[in-house]
Amino acid sequence: MIPGVRLVVLGKQGAGKGTQCVRLSHHYVVPHVSTGDMLRGEVKAKTPLGVRAESLMDQGELIPDEMVMEMVQVRLSERDTRGRGFVLDGCPRTIAQAKDLDEIVHPFGLELVVDLNVPTDLVLKRLASRRVCVDCGANYSTAAPPMVNWTCDVCGGEVIQREDDTEEAIRRRLDLYEAETAPLITWYIERDLLVTIAGTGSPDAVTRRVVGAIDVRRQKMRLA
Repeated sequence: MIPGVRLVVLGKQGAGKGTQCVRLSHHYVVPHVSTGDMLRGEVKAKTPLGVRAESLMDQGELIPDEMVMEMVQVRLSERDTRGRGFVLDGCPRTIAQAKDLDEIVHPFGLELVVDLNVPTDLVLKRLASRRVCVDCGANYSTAAPPMVNWTCDVCGGEVIQREDDTEEAIRRRLDLYEAETAPLITWYIERDLLVTIAGTGSPDAVTRRVVGAIDVRRQKMRLA
């Protein structure tokens, strides 16, 4: 059996993180741990954390680092992630979150941090055509819609275009991501954990690049 992996995937919105994380979780037979999915689950279940998060989102506020890391710590302490590992999607977004994550995954640590690099004009094109399930968050596009009448193939929810998927709103989110994540990328480079992968081309091609980078990393570790 292919060994598991302890992987973080970074990338701006529209870079294909969700698609690649699902593919990589299947390849390495580990859970895909998505902070977005966890947050939607907390809100839908009306847990105390979900109620707090929904109130903040209704006010247009960002979810604080401590709330995000509370969810991540609980999820990464479960048996399935402590065994073979995980593919972490949506966290960390800041150096503060990266430091907290470092403590959560101690003593095993991360194997690699992958930064999916996609040109901004391509990201804008992808996001403008994106459609999202209101219930489970599954992504589709005008070029690859769900099989039946904009009804989610995964859960049967309604698939819509998000109100904030306008070019102006997308550019604001991309600018915020760049401002927050540039220091984070430097932080992981300094720890010899980051590899940048071109996120262009077919999903299969991108997956092969990521798997190849992990193979190279493992070879270096064996020779060290």
